[in-house]
Amino acid sequence: MAMNINKLIRQVQPPPITEVKSWLAGRSASAALPLLDLCQAVPNYPPEPGLISHLQKALDDPATYRYSPDEGLPDVRTDLCHWYQRHYQSAPQPDQICLTIGASQAFWLAMMCLCQPGDEVIVPLPAYFDHLMALQSYGVKPSYIPFDPDSSGLPDLAAIEQKITPRTRALLLVSPSNPTGATIPSQQLEQLLDLAQARSIVLILDETYNCFINDFSNSPPHQLFRHNNWQQHFVHVASFGKTFALTGLRCGALIGAMELIEQALKIQDSMVVCQPRPAQLALQYGCGHLDGWIEEKAQIMQQRHAAVTACFDTGIKGFELTASGSFFAWVKHPWVGLSGRQAARKLLDKAGIICLPGEAFGPGLEPYLRLAFGNIETGQMNELKLRLEGV
Repeated sequence: MAMNINKLIRQVQPPPITEVKSWLAGRSASAALPLLDLCQAVPNYPPEPGLISHLQKALDDPATYRYSPDEGLPDVRTDLCHWYQRHYQSAPQPDQICLTIGASQAFWLAMMCLCQPGDEVIVPLPAYFDHLMALQSYGVKPSYIPFDPDSSGLPDLAAIEQKITPRTRALLLVSPSNPTGATIPSQQLEQLLDLAQARSIVLILDETYNCFINDFSNSPPHQLFRHNNWQQHFVHVASFGKTFALTGLRCGALIGAMELIEQALKIQDSMVVCQPRPAQLALQYGCGHLDGWIEEKAQIMQQRHAAVTACFDTGIKGFELTASGSFFAWVKHPWVGLSGRQAARKLLDKAGIICLPGEAFGPGLEPYLRLAFGNIETGQMNELKLRLEGV
């Protein structure tokens, strides 16, 4: 007899990256094209050397191995506020921050504080798969806004307002988007927060890739932290893994009303206690020393993005670049009748390209693929084009 597993968990899709990378088992690199890995959005460069040296020294300090307060070390949260002040021209207060094990844990904390099973969250498609998996695991219903390729999937205010019901608790957005890379304009975010306030719901904004927006160093992604009473209707989900190339340290934050943080700490304590100190020390060093380094890496990613768009601008045998930005290209594949999984498997088998299928990001997205170009150099983009043309 099979184990009696929670039925909510059974209906959640397997982790897409784990599933797709399992296709590599038994693949002979010598007998096939060298792998072009466009599967996972990971910077292919290491952390800044000074950050590595800082952590190496910290490993000699016994305090590095101790618990911190559940919400994180006070001086780290204060330095993070200074970082937001520089980059957003406004900032939360330290008591409005809980440091978390990546943005995914921050999202779980927000959902468990704001929603109960049976509630609804409005989710424009395509949506980040971890968010969908979390909502489904918790029994919260995603209320989908269909993907509109003509707008690159940017949220439509009227469509969102029509989706609000008495069960709606939040509107969930990711900017820049994972998987499309599209960035929501600041003015549109202001309108969406106004809508959230008017309809007594919460705008949850995941900004994992904020530092890779064009001109991030000089122009804030939005001014929502200046909005009157932003704390009552705005929750910011942050990740610093991509920002400082620390993906393995799982470095994130939940930012919102002090009341939200106080309730989230109940879950934080029972779930993980605290973000590990090495991640906090890395975050603190990055906030204090690496603004210039961030700008340099953002320019590298923008060059890769420009190279990807140039490949598709000249035409690639039926492949259509529907949206792109930050780390991602959202591509419509040419094979009518094939699912995204079948198309992704075909690219691996025929072209040595590994990427994610569109349906991992929500229903009805089988015609699409996500290419994550953070792993490959600008000089490899022409090879990508040649392989796609040869399929």
